[in-house]
Amino acid sequence: MLILAERLRAANGGELDDSAIQAVAEATGAPVEYVRVVVKRRVDQERKSFLATIRSQFQTLETGVRRSVTSALAASMCALFTAAAVASGGAFLGELLNIVALLWFTLGLYGACVSRDARGGAISGAIFAGGFFASFELFGLIFRLNSAYAPSAFFLIPVTFLGALAGLTLHRMTDQYRGKLGLKDPLKERQELLQQLQDLQDRLKSGKQIVTFLSVDIVGSTKMKEAADELAVEYTFTEYHHFVDLVVKKHGGRVHSTAGDGVTCAFDNPEKAFAAAKNITIGMIEVNTFRNRVGIPIVVRQAIHTGEIMAPTAGDITSVNFAHVIDVAAHLQKVAPPGGVVVSDASLNFIKGGRAAIGQDRVNASGMDGTIWVSRAIVAPAGAIAPPTPPPGG
Repeated sequence: MLILAERLRAANGGELDDSAIQAVAEATGAPVEYVRVVVKRRVDQERKSFLATIRSQFQTLETGVRRSVTSALAASMCALFTAAAVASGGAFLGELLNIVALLWFTLGLYGACVSRDARGGAISGAIFAGGFFASFELFGLIFRLNSAYAPSAFFLIPVTFLGALAGLTLHRMTDQYRGKLGLKDPLKERQELLQQLQDLQDRLKSGKQIVTFLSVDIVGSTKMKEAADELAVEYTFTEYHHFVDLVVKKHGGRVHSTAGDGVTCAFDNPEKAFAAAKNITIGMIEVNTFRNRVGIPIVVRQAIHTGEIMAPTAGDITSVNFAHVIDVAAHLQKVAPPGGVVVSDASLNFIKGGRAAIGQDRVNASGMDGTIWVSRAIVAPAGAIAPPTPPPGG
């Protein structure tokens, strides 16, 4: 929702009006008010000038409220400059102030003309007429105008009614000649916004794909490093990472990311991920026998989970930094037994032989059930590990 709103906001000059907010809500299924609040908070986080902030706050108001505010502002400013022109007494200054007042008067008329419906046009006209009447009387007192310029309050209601009638008439005339005046039809504009959102969604979904992730981690790696020589630790864990990378590539996968001793790998299907996981588990015998220099066997635990991801760059799995499927794989890995592999139910159905080919023991993490596979040969005997020696120069 936020991505669509930001893309649409950028395409419309940095602002989202009510039509755009409505379109985002319909395209994403989110409530209109929720979209409005999220967009408002997003805008508030950006550093802007005072006027830009006021404008952003104004744009987040509902269309009806925004029209009413505009009509009231236009009425007040029109009354202000009209009263100032009367009080100026000077021909040139008075004419100049009258021109400014006319501009605000035009804005008030425009608000009624472009309202979304006839009711909105009538309301805008009533607010402008009533607001001008009341404001002119107030500014007349401030500028101490002659009593002849101070209309009776009795006329407030009739003037407001006439303003509503004028606003209704102007809106209907504008609606009738909207095409000739170069104004967009609100319904057509809304459809265009929805089309823009649909195009954005299609582009965003171009990176959607089903991926299987294998999460690998070493059991008790911190204690292994505490008592060992630093060079031996560096050599051993480097060899371990090289081995995992080699096995993953052998089975058609690729290393997605590494964090400490943990490795997250991506595969096209669970069958390949499971084959790689078994290979890594059994391969620890060879790693511990010939590449381990810390004196303590390396034991890994792993987990496999399959799910849908949305890659920012289509086809590039490494561009995915946050995904629920990765989190689930990591959580299942933490509950896996040493030397074991947890296969989630989402991956289980794609593995030949199903649960019978994996095991009977079950675990649960993050609301996802998984089945445990454990090899009978997890690590090499302790005596088979070569004594700590400096890593080879090559």
